[in-house]
Amino acid sequence: MQNDIHDSTIKRVNKRLIPFLMLLYLIAYIDRSNISVAALQMNADLALTAEMYGIAAGIFYIAYILFEVPSNVILTRVGAKLWIARIMVTWGMIAACMSLVQTPTQLYIMRFLLGVAEAGFTPGIIYYLSCWYPRNNRAHAMSMFYIGAALASVIGLPISGSILNMHGFFDIAGWRWLFLLEGIPAVILGVVVWFYLDDSPAQARWLSVQERDWLQRKLSSEAGADIHHHQWHQALTSKKVWLLSAIWLLQAFGTIGITLFLPLIVKGVVTEQSNLIVSLLSAVPFLFACLFMWLNGRHSDRSGERRLHLAIPLMLAGGLLLVAVYTQYLLLAYLLLVVTVGLNWAITPIFWAATTESLTGVAGAAAIALINAVANVAGLVFPPLMGRLKDLTGNYDASLVIVAFALVSGGGLALYVLSISPTRNSRVAGKEESLR
Repeated sequence: MQNDIHDSTIKRVNKRLIPFLMLLYLIAYIDRSNISVAALQMNADLALTAEMYGIAAGIFYIAYILFEVPSNVILTRVGAKLWIARIMVTWGMIAACMSLVQTPTQLYIMRFLLGVAEAGFTPGIIYYLSCWYPRNNRAHAMSMFYIGAALASVIGLPISGSILNMHGFFDIAGWRWLFLLEGIPAVILGVVVWFYLDDSPAQARWLSVQERDWLQRKLSSEAGADIHHHQWHQALTSKKVWLLSAIWLLQAFGTIGITLFLPLIVKGVVTEQSNLIVSLLSAVPFLFACLFMWLNGRHSDRSGERRLHLAIPLMLAGGLLLVAVYTQYLLLAYLLLVVTVGLNWAITPIFWAATTESLTGVAGAAAIALINAVANVAGLVFPPLMGRLKDLTGNYDASLVIVAFALVSGGGLALYVLSISPTRNSRVAGKEESLR
């Protein structure tokens, strides 16, 4: 009977939440990262050097870092559907208005404002999922959500490349059409969020009474001795939270650094190809990201093991990236880059499943936001550094070596952190350790 109610409830929650949240994240990630495709035309129009482009790409993360924790705390106070709707409407408007910039300074300002508007979206959704899924279903749910981000590159990069071909339509540059047309969907979906999402399982009328009661009891029993009853600022002094933040920061060198520069990196390899072909080749790694996240998350939930599912892919990604940098065969380098991106993304659902297993309530929301904010330091610091190194050396090799060492270090740190403070699935939920 328990298995039946578990299966029927999770199936309904999956059907109701996952496709919609994937769509939201897909749109969010397109608006955040489409600057990488716009750069193929925009850099020349605005006279941006590689370093200036890196500043424009990275300044987004200053706002994200500053406003992420307050945003998630507000979400727990006013409810997810109101706050996520607000985030989407404001970021969509700003993303579309980026089509109007005329100078590098204006581009910097708009990217900063985009970060202000979007701050809290990703950790907000992560926290929201943790309020709906029991522990032994959480990695799979996280993997499906993050597939939305990977699909944003699989789908968004070719679409963005196609929109660039609108260059000259009504005498408007293709990159301006890109920002305008890809900002509008976020505004529309922000309105839909208000009517579609429920703040908690208690409000889910699309669940039966039995399913709703079972899910609330299950989530409540798993909360146990975690930090649910702590004040939000107590999570910010937790050693475990800061160690997890360090892991997420190191992996972010790959997800942020490679993603924001991938079309430019690929363009350097296939110099004779059109922008559309470059966009298509840049999308391929994210197909592997989708596959690897799904497989890794599913296997981790079934086995109940988190530590190795997190550490091994991260260290492999770093090792393969080093080989890609130093190989003389361009096809091999590209294929290794594809696998590296896939492996780096594969750890995402495992990390957040392991993290949210002992983080709930307002303190949990603050901790999740802090971890994500610390990772965004990579987005602030690394893109300008990549641009500077490109200007100095003429290629991205030195930057990719830094990424490789960061990924290997992140995997090693994960082995250490999860060995001294293990997180487990619901089979051992009663023995969960609290945050200290």
